[in-house]
Amino acid sequence: MNNIPLNKIPSQLPVANRLSSNTITKPAAGIPFHEILKNKQAAVTSELKFSKHANERLASRNIDLSDEQYRRLEIGAKKAYEKGIKESLVMVDNLAFIVNIKNNTVITAVNEGEEKVFTNIDGAVII
Repeated sequence: MNNIPLNKIPSQLPVANRLSSNTITKPAAGIPFHEILKNKQAAVTSELKFSKHANERLASRNIDLSDEQYRRLEIGAKKAYEKGIKESLVMVDNLAFIVNIKNNTVITAVNEGEEKVFTNIDGAVII
């Protein structure tokens, strides 16, 4: 057994003397860290919100999203997040949505029959 001088603080001791089997812990229930991180990120990005402006555009343009279209819009926003896009155009059928990926918020919506010029986006997802 090593004799450790009492006047030495732990940071001055050799690494072998500072580490013990008690200092290394395994992730909870044996779940790898990358899985825990992936689950946390999925939970954070799962609830898609609509800005006041987007809600006004949906109403003024008579855009009614079906449950299936909403699900696809969420999938598109998630794919944009996975690719590192910050402001994304997400196309669902004949509907176009600008989504702020960081805030997981739909900024505006456009339907067929309108002129379509999109600015300030850094990616597009077509679902």
